[in-house]
Amino acid sequence: MKYYLIVGEASGDLHASHLMAALKGEDPQAEFRFFGGDMMAAVGGTMVKHYKELAYMGFIPVLLHLRTIFANMKRCKEDIVAWQPDVLILVDYPGFNLNIAKFVHAETQIPVFYYISPKIWAWKEYRIKNIKRDVDELFSILPFEVEFFEGKHRYPIHYVGNPTMDEVTAFLSSAPEEAFEDFVRADGLPSKPVIAILAGSRKQEIKDNLPDMLRAASAFTGYQLVLAGAPGIAPEYYEQYMGGADVKIIFNRTFPLLRQATAALVTSGTATLETALFRVPQAVCYHTPMGKVIAFLKRHVLKVKYISLVNLIAGREVVKELVADTMTVEQVRSELGRILYDEEYRRQMLEGYEYMASRLGEAGAPKHAAHEMVTLLRERYGK
Repeated sequence: MKYYLIVGEASGDLHASHLMAALKGEDPQAEFRFFGGDMMAAVGGTMVKHYKELAYMGFIPVLLHLRTIFANMKRCKEDIVAWQPDVLILVDYPGFNLNIAKFVHAETQIPVFYYISPKIWAWKEYRIKNIKRDVDELFSILPFEVEFFEGKHRYPIHYVGNPTMDEVTAFLSSAPEEAFEDFVRADGLPSKPVIAILAGSRKQEIKDNLPDMLRAASAFTGYQLVLAGAPGIAPEYYEQYMGGADVKIIFNRTFPLLRQATAALVTSGTATLETALFRVPQAVCYHTPMGKVIAFLKRHVLKVKYISLVNLIAGREVVKELVADTMTVEQVRSELGRILYDEEYRRQMLEGYEYMASRLGEAGAPKHAAHEMVTLLRERYGK
């Protein structure tokens, strides 16, 4: 069968590449055409556009590039119609992808599948109308989305497991256990217990979060601070926000770092889930400008109680979220102290991690998704 995929950022490229490999396992004659990235290209098929030509973040950049965005949408729609795939698979990136879904649903007979559903449970819940109208099958990687879509909105979805569970499980099963002394020797670190700092993957996140994270963690002199460098961010960018703190940056070693860390300070995002799956006690830190205003909006605009995936999946507070007006050096330092020295507090957090992991289910999300997709295409859509 012919599969057309659209992603808009690096994480989508990663998840789509794993899905494509799994689709090949289910359908050896699979052909791929996509708006995607290098990881997808490595699996095979034809790349029409690289996601880096699509991704504009923030209100002003989007306004400045409206002509390019509309041109990319037009090109994408025309290319789908010309190639006539058996299915269109959209991966996250809702601003672009829901527009494409609307067109494909209205103008063609091509089934629209959505892998990694838009996070409308957090904001823009009105998009459920578009999803119900334009998306034939939705594949979720977050277990609480089942109740949101099926319970609240009467829209049946497929929960297939979470790719982060796959990635962590694969690392732990394939990488030999590294002794602590070997870890610190490999990265030129002293032989002291580690506080891991994961300050986000975007420059704005790093700028906003890293200085206060380092100021808070530097108080714990019995520990060394090790910063996980994000892909595509130069060491020089980090250095301007370190403020003279005694911290070492390591790149491409986040999972080995988490395997050895005693505790972690983590910005919100997939990193909170990764940290939990490595069973590292953490505090979630997310500074925003105009903290009190953002805190008000969080209470009155966001539709969810939590911002970290750990708490969202567990459905309760497993890790402390220091966000907006509560993200201060004093509060981060206090929380880190509890994580490091309060054994009962650590134990309760680790128990919460076990519950969260049980809700995620077993590894195998791309394989589960690929199997369901191919089965549906053959049995429900006559492909």
